Amino acid sequence: MEDANVYTQDGTVDLQGRPVLASKTGRWKACSFLLGYEAFERMAFYGIASNLVNYLTTKLHEDTISSVRNVNNWSGAVWITPIAGAYIADSYIGRFWTFTASSLIYVLGMILLTMAVTVKSLRPTCANGVCNKASSLQIAFFYMSLYTIAIGAGGTKPNISTFGADQFDNDSLKEKKQKVSFFNWWMFSSFLGALFATLGLVYIQENLGWGLGYGIPTLGLLVSLMVFYIGTPFYRHKVIKSENLAKDLVRVPIAAFKNRKLHCPNDVLELHELDSHYYKSTGKHQVHHTLIFRFLDKAAIKTCSGESPCTVTKVEVAKRVLGLTLIWLVTLIPSTLWAQVNTLFVKQGTTLDRKLGSHFQIPAASLGSFVTLSMLLSVPIYDQYFVPFMRKKTGNPRGITILQRLGIGFVIQIVAIAVASAVEVKRMRVIKEFHIASPKQVVPMSIFWLLPQNSLLGIGDVFNAIGLLEFFYDQSPEEMQSLGTTFFTSGIGLGNFLNSFLVTMVDKITTKGGGKSWIGDNLNDSRLDYYYGFLVVISIVNMGLFLWTASKYVYKSDEIKDFSGGCVEMEAKALDTSPLTIQL
Repeated sequence: MEDANVYTQDGTVDLQGRPVLASKTGRWKACSFLLGYEAFERMAFYGIASNLVNYLTTKLHEDTISSVRNVNNWSGAVWITPIAGAYIADSYIGRFWTFTASSLIYVLGMILLTMAVTVKSLRPTCANGVCNKASSLQIAFFYMSLYTIAIGAGGTKPNISTFGADQFDNDSLKEKKQKVSFFNWWMFSSFLGALFATLGLVYIQENLGWGLGYGIPTLGLLVSLMVFYIGTPFYRHKVIKSENLAKDLVRVPIAAFKNRKLHCPNDVLELHELDSHYYKSTGKHQVHHTLIFRFLDKAAIKTCSGESPCTVTKVEVAKRVLGLTLIWLVTLIPSTLWAQVNTLFVKQGTTLDRKLGSHFQIPAASLGSFVTLSMLLSVPIYDQYFVPFMRKKTGNPRGITILQRLGIGFVIQIVAIAVASAVEVKRMRVIKEFHIASPKQVVPMSIFWLLPQNSLLGIGDVFNAIGLLEFFYDQSPEEMQSLGTTFFTSGIGLGNFLNSFLVTMVDKITTKGGGKSWIGDNLNDSRLDYYYGFLVVISIVNMGLFLWTASKYVYKSDEIKDFSGGCVEMEAKALDTSPLTIQL
């Protein structure tokens, strides 16, 4: 039975800075107040993102390339701005207050966007389903609303998930075991919100009105925020222990470069480090020396210049960030593949037969719900069956390592895009067979042909997206776990920007000299299969880079052992690149 008077072991406090009792705070009790916000926020985001390309082309009269580029740019901004929000949280005001301020900006953006599609003077006038060209003021107000949401997401996205993970005490074996499942079920609630958006909101937008389609998630966000604040007495808060993370990260490589001609001592005790009592008294986390990226150790060499060298702890934090950066770089192409769901997959779907029965027509953007459905079905299977089965075989608490999980997800994504290319080849054959030329002609081929590629991406995301979120939180230095999570969000953001760049460049190159664009306004006279094939090729190359990078990566470890010579070193090992080799 749990002792009701035992405080948390990891130093977490309440909102007033007082130590908190383990039995009365945190864990799933606290997380239950957070899950509702995540579901409604994802419902709002996907309610916009999944159908935005259609709004831009039908209401604002943007061409295919422009609409795809603008959707990617906005989605990219939503995922990039968390870098600023995480830095503010980790360095200045903490996750709770950063989230509080940013959530209000997010809701303001949703209110403005609802006004942009509802108020007559702010939206294009339409008659018989055909809309007039939007004025400069209307376009400016619409995009201002979108980017207000992006600014708000900058403070909410990196902090709400890490704040949830903070509710589990890393120094308690019981709570650490519960935390293993946290990110799986966190993403499950996120998928529920996305499912309602792609199934319900998209239909409401196209059939009952865009104002109602945006107004529902706005109201949901407001209700979920109220629920979030009701849970305040149960929350645990991490104490801010580092004041200038960016300065420390920049200083290490600069100092190492200045000392590049100096010999790095073999005995790490000769490197500069503060006494362990300093870390214990200040509550800061001491990181012990490791053998990776040894060139950065030169930043901790004691010199006669009078300039204070970096501590071993600061050097090791920089090493960790460098290791995370290398993994992050090889996640950009997979993020580019996912960007197809809300752009080209939707445009592809608009050309196909979307009838279900004699009266109902499936919104093209609703096919993205199969991405979410496959995620929702796969998460419980992964958590309740796959992990326990693999845990018995490998002895790993997670079943398989996080990088092995990512590798499996990347492979499934490549297969999904290969399937998309094959389906597009089939669509082009049907177009040729029925002599279809007009962009408004419906191709006599069911939209459910797009089901496999969407479902595969959803299954891949159970390994990929959840794995990335868990990896960057788990492997980040203790004092910058919000910033660490932005490796996940910024990777998705840059993936969207990269897709925007690729679409633009492919269009320019293929139309040079009067050629036919692979991604033209008339998808019935384009070669989308070539573009998908191009994505498959660069993804396979990227997969090779991922395997090489992962084989060199050294995991952060809490297990510490003493070495001769008195120094202390973290025990860690590189990834086994044969992911499913099992000792029976």
